[in-house]
Amino acid sequence: MALRIGLLGTGYWAREVHGAALAAHPGAELAGVWGRSAERTGALADRYGVAAYSDSDALIADADAVAIALPPDVQAEAALRAAKAGRHLLLDKPVALTAEASGAIAAEVERRGLACVVFFTMRFSAPIEAFLRETAAAGRWDGAQATMLATALSTDSPFAQSPWRREKGGLWDIGPHALSVLLPVMGPVADVTAVAGPRKTTHVLLSHRGGGVSSMALTLEAPPAGARSEFLFYGENGVVSPPEAGQGPVPAFTAAIDRLLAGVEGGAGAPADPCGAAFGHEVVGVLEAAALAVERRATVPVAAGGA
Repeated sequence: MALRIGLLGTGYWAREVHGAALAAHPGAELAGVWGRSAERTGALADRYGVAAYSDSDALIADADAVAIALPPDVQAEAALRAAKAGRHLLLDKPVALTAEASGAIAAEVERRGLACVVFFTMRFSAPIEAFLRETAAAGRWDGAQATMLATALSTDSPFAQSPWRREKGGLWDIGPHALSVLLPVMGPVADVTAVAGPRKTTHVLLSHRGGGVSSMALTLEAPPAGARSEFLFYGENGVVSPPEAGQGPVPAFTAAIDRLLAGVEGGAGAPADPCGAAFGHEVVGVLEAAALAVERRATVPVAAGGA
């Protein structure tokens, strides 16, 4: 029997990625749609031939799991309600805007033995996942660099009018993607130093508990001629970079659904997904420390587990 998954959200990502992948997945059934706009909820529900809900708790009650494509602070509150109701979670990044909120979700998921997958897009590419496993196993990396200079707020991107992205910038929007690649190889972060640069670029220096150091340069407001995305790891094994993802966001989200289904099938005793609630919490802890480092012009420690 297909897992009934309710969709919370009606924006571009919900319409073109979450909804498309859920509606087409053979092991999942799109149980319905809820959004903060009744008009957009109805339009999206009609597009995929499912029920439109005016009450998110009603959709949560009717589903086995929820996929959430909402601003991070709204997502955090909805995810915690869904977890307390015993529903499995398919979340977007960042899970929340505070480590307190992401920690509450992670704790509830663990306490109830729920399946949870956080959609760090690059982590659902088979070539990138294989690269990260091999690179982590090789070890002896002194450091890493992640440069993500995007144009999402400086062009006609579908995200250009996103209020939370305009407020929080590249650190919180694409910083999770960078960390999802750096952390599996370099390990947990001990402390963070960060400064703000031109075009709302955040430059972050991460001291890892294993002794390595990595850096991130992140913005959503790069000029088109200056857009760039690059990752590299360096050390005794030389210099290596991940391969291209080789797929768009819909196939990647389809892979995330596959992993949620595997987690549900494995039951409460199954190992947590590597991109599960605990990892989402760890990422939020690093981002929160980086934001504080910019504000205080100081090095900020990251608590174990990201809390």
